[in-house]
Amino acid sequence: MTEIINRLEPGAVDTVDVEAVNSKERRKLYQARVKVFPKRTHGTFRSLKWWIMAITLGIYYLTPWLRWDRGPYAPDQAVLVDLANRRFYFFFVEIWPQEFYYIAGLLIMAGVGLFLITSTVGRAWCGYTCPQTVWVDLFLVVERWVEGDRNQRIKLDKASWSFDKARKFVTKHAIWLLIAMATGGAWIFYFADAPTLALNFVEGEAPFVAYSTVAVLTATTYVLAGFMREQVCTYMCPWPRIQAAMLDEDSLTVTYNDWRGEPRGKLSKKANADERAVGDCIDCNQCVAVCPMGIDIREGQQLECITCALCIDACNGVMDKIGRARGLISYSTFSEYSRRAAGETVKTTWRSFVRPRTMVYLALWSLAGIAMLIHLGMRDRLDVNVLHDRNPLHVTLSDGSIRNGYTVKILNMQARPRVFTVSLDGLDGAFMQVEAAGAETLTQEVARIEVEPDKLRQLRIYVHQPKDAVTGEREDFRFIVRDTDSDEQSTYSAIFYAPER
Repeated sequence: MTEIINRLEPGAVDTVDVEAVNSKERRKLYQARVKVFPKRTHGTFRSLKWWIMAITLGIYYLTPWLRWDRGPYAPDQAVLVDLANRRFYFFFVEIWPQEFYYIAGLLIMAGVGLFLITSTVGRAWCGYTCPQTVWVDLFLVVERWVEGDRNQRIKLDKASWSFDKARKFVTKHAIWLLIAMATGGAWIFYFADAPTLALNFVEGEAPFVAYSTVAVLTATTYVLAGFMREQVCTYMCPWPRIQAAMLDEDSLTVTYNDWRGEPRGKLSKKANADERAVGDCIDCNQCVAVCPMGIDIREGQQLECITCALCIDACNGVMDKIGRARGLISYSTFSEYSRRAAGETVKTTWRSFVRPRTMVYLALWSLAGIAMLIHLGMRDRLDVNVLHDRNPLHVTLSDGSIRNGYTVKILNMQARPRVFTVSLDGLDGAFMQVEAAGAETLTQEVARIEVEPDKLRQLRIYVHQPKDAVTGEREDFRFIVRDTDSDEQSTYSAIFYAPER
């Protein structure tokens, strides 16, 4: 790829000799990767990407180190996936395995949210917040810092090996590897107490799975963000295909306004003197040079475009230099583009996003979120499960009374020890015999038991019913478990079996 820069008057805009990797002349069924050397640009969307990159990377790297006091019986890490104890902690929320529907709800909200975002502002996920985009951007920062901007990197890539090239090569890849290791390292801290695991990791005492996870993530980050870059988005990721199907004529996309830019013409005094009919596009190729995907947005909407809008910044900078209005490349919907092309004056407002499709997405997303919040606020932190003995179903004692055996499991889902009472309801004359360490019988119908924090306590309970009180071969009744401090209770419907009469 050659680099020719022409200084033109009067705007002094650099014209870059660059060909888009997906130009019609170059597009093949299969083509080896063409190296892309994105040029640095400045502008509103570049600043927005800096902020989003800083926020997303900050969240990813720092979240495992946030503390959240849950009391002496629970971990104090704010976000923790505790696989050993099968818990997920997210600040004040603790999710148990049987509450996996919360995770399913979050996934549904993420999916519907993606539909909503894509239908309104296009592929914003791809252009700004996708991990591949963020890490490629970070790796490009390192690359520019070590090797210089686009022209210097192209020149260095073509140059034969020398001490200076080797030094820059080693420096760049060493920093890339450090970032990749930090990425893999941060991931494992979500699955264990971060300070403890970090110390064990350094001392070589961490579990093998921690080292292997860091190794795998280091390798994938280094390869995907350092070498494959735009190839991941074009060939590996399914989202470009899926998101493209979500767009409609009212979705915002990065658009080249060819009705204004064509026919293209070089900026020159001669053209101005001849008053030739040329568009605002001076064919400087700055929009192609800054594109991290290496495409030419002037060829229309393309699968490879991640709508990062850096071409808008580059083009706006050129328009400023040559004294023409910004917006030759802009965020626009297809319907707005058509109306502007027809000469109408169109202004994009928030009302442009309000349409039945987006409202349906917003309603579904809101309903899912509200339902989860309500259920989260009302959910019980106590659960009871009862298993009736299968063999025998009942036993007739010497005094004629009938006895049934049950295994009662009490789940304390709070991070503090709790004392519960267990009682019977709906079985005339029945009384209990509880077999469990520490269980205290208060009356014949009520027993008290303590359950440790975040633990399951199993009791063996025999229910007796006098002969005279038995009314049938089976009777329904309930086990009632009540928290002695909060009166929170959980019930379980059971069956009492008796012999045929």
